[in-house]
Amino acid sequence: MPSLNVSFTDEELEGVRVAAAAEGKSLKQYLHDLGVREHQRKQFVAGALDWGDRLRQEFDEAFPAEIPPRRRSGGPGGGAAAA
Repeated sequence: MPSLNVSFTDEELEGVRVAAAAEGKSLKQYLHDLGVREHQRKQFVAGALDWGDRLRQEFDEAFPAEIPPRRRSGGPGGGAAAA
């Protein structure tokens, strides 16, 4: 199985050890899980953005008052100025 050596300052390593202990994990397991969690988070965010983009037109048609001013027609300011 591939492995990785990671360098930390003494202060950084102590902080990571404290965080691992707080989760009841070994340092190795904590760092493994941290990397996997971040990868999964990025995949989730990308999927959520794609989903939102796919449904944006339908939502805008159903709720026109909720369209952010920068996306409304009428130029960069978003149309008529508020009184």
